[in-house]
Amino acid sequence: MATIFLYEIAGTAMLTLLGGGVVANVILGKTKGNGGGWLLISFGWGLAVFAGVYVAYKTGAHLNPAVTFGLLASGAEEYGPGIAVTAGNTIAYLVAELIGAFLGAVLAWLTYKNHYDQEQDAATILGTFSTGPEIRNYGWNFVTEVIGTFVLVFVIVLFGKTPSGLGPLAVALLVVSIGASLGGPTGYAINPARDLGPRIAHALLPIPHKGSSDWSYSWVPVAGPIVGGVLGGLASMAF
Repeated sequence: MATIFLYEIAGTAMLTLLGGGVVANVILGKTKGNGGGWLLISFGWGLAVFAGVYVAYKTGAHLNPAVTFGLLASGAEEYGPGIAVTAGNTIAYLVAELIGAFLGAVLAWLTYKNHYDQEQDAATILGTFSTGPEIRNYGWNFVTEVIGTFVLVFVIVLFGKTPSGLGPLAVALLVVSIGASLGGPTGYAINPARDLGPRIAHALLPIPHKGSSDWSYSWVPVAGPIVGGVLGGLASMAF
């Protein structure tokens, strides 16, 4: 359990540091990457996953409660090398992923603190921490997150059954693909920890002009990915 906490916290923190960092670089004012666009964000998140997976290699690098639930639903006997699927280990993964996501978001904020201090738009500030829909419709936003996360978990489980030799690069490219293809409506959380941990950080950090943390929407990027992950894990059993 100590191994799960150490590696999943570190890996998920790396994920949200680099992922939140690329969003901050693109949408905050007076940064070198300002205006870099959606593809830069998608590639940045993909490479963030690439780095996080290597950091958390000892635990199977879940970095995402949807992956944990998906593996549970798939009938896997181990979460990672020598880590049995048990209730205690499941809880350890979930808690570690949330803590890591929170810490990574704080580190990204520290990196861009001068830019946050000068940013006047509350929506822009929140957008560097958590996701939000372009068209707010909770039901359809939920469906979007279910579909995106289904693709993520279904393909990740199949990666394990059909080794390609690409390792973490395969998962990174998958995340880029999901972002480019399915990320437009909601910003593709596809990871409850990635959204909830940074959203909590946004609520707690002393950021001028930050406004609301949009808790009325927060259930969508948590519940949608969990449902999508479970469905992806179940579907993988047929292959």
